[in-house]
Amino acid sequence: MAARGSSGKDLEGRSFRVHRSGRGAVYTAPMAVRRKRPTTKTGRPRKRKGVKIEPTALSAKDLKISELPEPLAELARAVEEDGGTVLAAYREPLGGHALLFAALPIDKVERTPFQRDVSDAHVRKLTLAMDKTKRYLDPIIAVREGEGYLTPNGGHRLTALKELGAKTVLALLVPEKEVAYQILALNIEKAHNLRERALEVVRMYRDLAGKTDAREPELALEFEEPALVTLGFGYEKRPRLSGGAYHPILRKVDAFVDEKLARAVPERERRASVLLAFDDAVSAAILRLKEKGFDSPYLRNFVVARVNPLRFMKGEPPPFDELFEQMTKRAASLDPGKVKSEDLARSGGAPEGE
Repeated sequence: MAARGSSGKDLEGRSFRVHRSGRGAVYTAPMAVRRKRPTTKTGRPRKRKGVKIEPTALSAKDLKISELPEPLAELARAVEEDGGTVLAAYREPLGGHALLFAALPIDKVERTPFQRDVSDAHVRKLTLAMDKTKRYLDPIIAVREGEGYLTPNGGHRLTALKELGAKTVLALLVPEKEVAYQILALNIEKAHNLRERALEVVRMYRDLAGKTDAREPELALEFEEPALVTLGFGYEKRPRLSGGAYHPILRKVDAFVDEKLARAVPERERRASVLLAFDDAVSAAILRLKEKGFDSPYLRNFVVARVNPLRFMKGEPPPFDELFEQMTKRAASLDPGKVKSEDLARSGGAPEGE
């Protein structure tokens, strides 16, 4: 028997902890073991797969910029003309890119149109925190656009400051406008809800389609994954789409389209239509199950699992269209008379609402 407050290993080699109380020994769940990252001979963590950057050798004293190079000097002049002030110029330590730290007139700064919608609950939390601390300490990132500025990652902070009546916002000003799309990958206010993430991606997709000749694979960082692109086009057509039920399938069979964005839009819209046709078939199957007396928040997950052949397949999955055609036919022909209550009980999973 393990001693009071001691730990040990179970038969599968997992660590656990035992503590004693007046009711006797209590076994707690196996403790999570934090895996250490592999290191190089120098002791530095080994680079993750796909990471190629070699950081600059700039020291802390090397980051300060005394004389502004163009186009940074031009940007600094624009800030002053707009009624703002450049507080500092420096190089960020990873790639050595030049930035301005500036105070901008708040009425000249807006959110980029492609980021997540503003959450009132999030703004309320920020305003209460700022009201309590009487401080604003987290600069937004901004790029100059036209006669004003756009922030790709500071929508909630900007909204909170405006609600509180602030006249100025502190910003890290990036000279390269195209970086605004990439900054969403670093966004501390990034959407966590699948619907918001997908809509954020599709808004960015449509905005970029009119501004760049880049192909989808070249924008993998900005779009994260092909599934989010298709889901985003789907949410545009059907805002209440239960994307969470279909996302795992899309991640396995969707792929980036090797075309320029403007030419890839019709294909993305077509894939979204294929997904919506499957959604229609699944919804119809759910209705038949309900008419048969089944009532559960997991009906959609059950139907999707019932018609999804991927879990039984080994090797490469079938192409996108082939798989969804097969699943749509199965959903359309699902017979509630062949479904047992215990089958539904075993399905579990998250409810269809997101």
